[in-house]
Amino acid sequence: MAEAISPPNEMLATLGLQRIVAMSGGRSRLEFLAGMHMCHSGGVVQGGFVSGWIDAAMAHAIIGLHHERGDFDVSPISLELKISFFAPARPGPVFAEGWIEQGGRSTCFAEGHLLDAAGKVLAKGSSTIRLMSNARIEAASRAALA
Repeated sequence: MAEAISPPNEMLATLGLQRIVAMSGGRSRLEFLAGMHMCHSGGVVQGGFVSGWIDAAMAHAIIGLHHERGDFDVSPISLELKISFFAPARPGPVFAEGWIEQGGRSTCFAEGHLLDAAGKVLAKGSSTIRLMSNARIEAASRAALA
């Protein structure tokens, strides 16, 4: 699946999602556009954006695999997220790739990395992810807002 998209929500728009390059077989590749508004000193992208990009790629790997199986009622919820930074991300296009390392019915272990346009690895991540029902999450959110 490769598509240029309008981000489906404000969170992905804030992250600068440009397109989903691939999302199948428990793997994903997403393109983001890092802007100067995401940077701190010297044009270095703030680590929260880098973490968000890798986290989004891991989540999309899980969502894509479940959609392939006909399960559209799954939301990946991060229980733990670890990011290691190797080189600074700079303004311009970056690519986050995620994959499922080990998957179960309620918990998955995923990994991912962030690449610059030349293919250099800028950061790597791993996550323990709880799989939950969209309906259950939405009900809990509505209750919290009430």
